[in-house]
Amino acid sequence: MNYQLHTDPDEMEELSTQGLKVRNAPHQRKGKKLTNQSITRQVEFSVAENDESRFPFSYHASRYEKEWLMASMKEIYEQNWIEDITRMVRGGKEATVYLCRAPSTMSESLLAAKVYRPRRFRNLKNDHLYREGRNQLDATGKVILDDRQLHAMDKHTDYGLRLLHSSWIGHEFRTMKMLDDAGVDLPRPYVSSDNVILMDYVGDGLTDAPTLNTVTLTSREAARLYERVVFDIELMLRVNRVHADLSAYNILYWQGEIKLIDFPQAIDPDENHGAYRIFSRDLARVCSYFETQGVKTDPRGLAARLWKEKGRLVNTAIDPHYLDPENEEDVWCWKSAGA
Repeated sequence: MNYQLHTDPDEMEELSTQGLKVRNAPHQRKGKKLTNQSITRQVEFSVAENDESRFPFSYHASRYEKEWLMASMKEIYEQNWIEDITRMVRGGKEATVYLCRAPSTMSESLLAAKVYRPRRFRNLKNDHLYREGRNQLDATGKVILDDRQLHAMDKHTDYGLRLLHSSWIGHEFRTMKMLDDAGVDLPRPYVSSDNVILMDYVGDGLTDAPTLNTVTLTSREAARLYERVVFDIELMLRVNRVHADLSAYNILYWQGEIKLIDFPQAIDPDENHGAYRIFSRDLARVCSYFETQGVKTDPRGLAARLWKEKGRLVNTAIDPHYLDPENEEDVWCWKSAGA
């Protein structure tokens, strides 16, 4: 399948002045040490710096995509996390995923680099619903305590929007690390920067794992995978995380197994007042898909049971602010709630 990248020249201009920093590398990784100087260095880009002799990737991008890709991947490549970018796996308005060849020092031969659009989180619908109770992170993944930076983020100034962009990505990476440690089925994350998360690739190099919404399952397999998704949802609750955008569109399917993806909106159920309504929506969306595969589900009952098992109070109302009337799964969710 071919994917077309839609590039905004204004985004490219912004990227050229944005410092891209690698952070959160796991301690067991062997390789070049990430010094404070390399982490905080501002990246200046020119035609010479983006020359293919310095970045000899097999994947040949268009002019704007190339500048955006080099700007995003420069530090990760120079720190020897990848040896090559071979092709695009999936493109979209929010992020583009690239297939990368890993160095011989890593156990995995192929990796996936999720490279975000510069304005991905600037127009996130109802983003305040997910940021409630969440600490803002800086480019190193640490909690921001500087009042001026926090003020800029609250006011959505240009500087604040850049900080928010970095904060969303840092939050997703930390969430993925936490969930991976807990045993949730997801691609293992390795390292992140201001614009990239490097993680396990799901596929065989020639064929990429499709999203579950494009797959038709046998009745037996559907029942088994439904139970596995519910198991993963329970594991997330144990470590105080709700995906907050879970559906068959955010679950990869490969050789009879599943991997959950896309966690930037994940919330802490103990810190977000709308957590149960968001959680109920996740369950309704998941059940919507499995109903089409012949699995009988009870999304409202399941959501209430899982929630109560963790000692939390249930608020059964589904707030329409959490639903998109143009999304078929959300329409199903609304109708199933008896609205």
